Amino acid sequence: METRELTYFVAVAEELHFGRAAERLGITQPPLSRAIGQLERRLGATLFERTSRQVTLTEAGAVLLQEGRAALDAVVAAERRVRRTAQALTGRPSVVLASKAGASAELLAKLLHAYDAEPGAAAVEVLLCGPGQQEGLLRDGRADVALLHRPFDSIAGFDTEELVTEGQVLVLPAGHPLSTRTSVTLAEVESLADLPQPRWPRRDGSYPDGPGPEVRDLTQLRQLVALGRTCTVLPESVRADLGETLVCVPVSDAVQVTTVIAWPPHSRSKAVAGLVRAATAG
Repeated sequence: METRELTYFVAVAEELHFGRAAERLGITQPPLSRAIGQLERRLGATLFERTSRQVTLTEAGAVLLQEGRAALDAVVAAERRVRRTAQALTGRPSVVLASKAGASAELLAKLLHAYDAEPGAAAVEVLLCGPGQQEGLLRDGRADVALLHRPFDSIAGFDTEELVTEGQVLVLPAGHPLSTRTSVTLAEVESLADLPQPRWPRRDGSYPDGPGPEVRDLTQLRQLVALGRTCTVLPESVRADLGETLVCVPVSDAVQVTTVIAWPPHSRSKAVAGLVRAATAG
């Protein structure tokens, strides 16, 4: 398969409409339809069920969508990493580290301090992002290394080293009836009608339905909790960043969260190796 064919297929699979996909790609619909038909014949599989009213993915199409996205991400990632490597040859080497904003702040600070002490340390650009976005930044090459959090982030396809494992806490506005409890359960959290759970954006930017407020980052989330609009369950290390307006209560039956440092297995970057070494030295 050619990269162009995969790009065409993914556009149709995401839009589920040949006209919109063609507009998105900047081409007309006939050549797009021909390209998809040719791809189906070459693979010996029907990728779309087409009627006069709708276009839907077949089971084979769903598999190709997942694999195709990964393949296109890999191509883009390779280009970005090659460009960054070439730029490093003409100036000071640099490395891009992705981390969830507001999470593992103390751990991140210690990591950067330890790495800066290494001889020949490269410049580190830190990308702070929303929950779950670090994985995508690492997969598509915008980041060279990332702090990921199991079981919420997928580490499939990455080399990793575990850094710390911790429990989770419920973050409440100070003065809430549960704020004096020694612990709560997930069932109790879900039953808090006065503090509906926040809604994070999906990969496509849309938000799931629900009564909770839409949130984009942890700074906004903390403000909404302090205002009594929502509550949230976060790793215990968040305690270090909370002010007087917020309270933490341990969640007894929440899964433990393990923070790992992750990088592509084929990486030959000395800066990445140095960051990993600094992260695991303690």
